[in-house]
Amino acid sequence: MRLNERYLLAVALVCIALAGNFGAGARADAVHTPKKGSAEEHGIFKSLQGSPAHSYKVHYLKVHNGWAWADVTPLDTKGKPVAEGGPQFLRQKAGAWTVLDLSKVPDDPNDPLGAQDASVGFIKNLRKKYPAVPKDIFPKPSH
Repeated sequence: MRLNERYLLAVALVCIALAGNFGAGARADAVHTPKKGSAEEHGIFKSLQGSPAHSYKVHYLKVHNGWAWADVTPLDTKGKPVAEGGPQFLRQKAGAWTVLDLSKVPDDPNDPLGAQDASVGFIKNLRKKYPAVPKDIFPKPSH
């Protein structure tokens, strides 16, 4: 093989490798529920450590592009609730998850459940405050 052919082959292999990495990243950014026991799930639970929880019962958890919506109940070592669960809105920056304050999202007077039901009106108001949040992390409202 001549030098030019080797060079072209090397460039082609690098391009194929880069294309494979970009494709894998795109798949990782799809809406998903973190695998039980994964580093991603652990990072989210660590950010929820406002209560003395040993573990969490997950009612709902979806993640997409560094945003998450979680509804979990903290449990003690015997599996008993240690605090009331409820919706949590999280953002990942620089590898760390942070719980965002849902009380800063304007209430809709026609929708008393708001965040508790992830209602259409509440999500609309939340997305006004955080326009980059993907719609697909939210549960379907019950009403």
